[in-house]
Amino acid sequence: MSEQIIDNNDDQSIFKKKTAIAVHYDEDDVAPRVVAKGKGEIAKRIIAVALENNIPIQEDMILASALSQVDLEEMIPPELYSVVAEILAFVYRLRLKSESK
Repeated sequence: MSEQIIDNNDDQSIFKKKTAIAVHYDEDDVAPRVVAKGKGEIAKRIIAVALENNIPIQEDMILASALSQVDLEEMIPPELYSVVAEILAFVYRLRLKSESK
């Protein structure tokens, strides 16, 4: 199981409000799912919960924009598989490294 938060933490962003999307992947799933998303105060809360639970945060406004179009609990579209897979693989390696310490 792996979780990731994607946000657009860029002050020069095209977004008027901060955006955050939580992505969850379970080996039994065909693809990662969007499990939380929000803008403004909701985005700040999603990020706070991630930080409290040591869930990695990836800042990527283009990916955040694309994932914000996915409905909650829906799997990400195939055109986003490779970029999300790279992020989840990085998260997996980080967790393995921290567990081996």
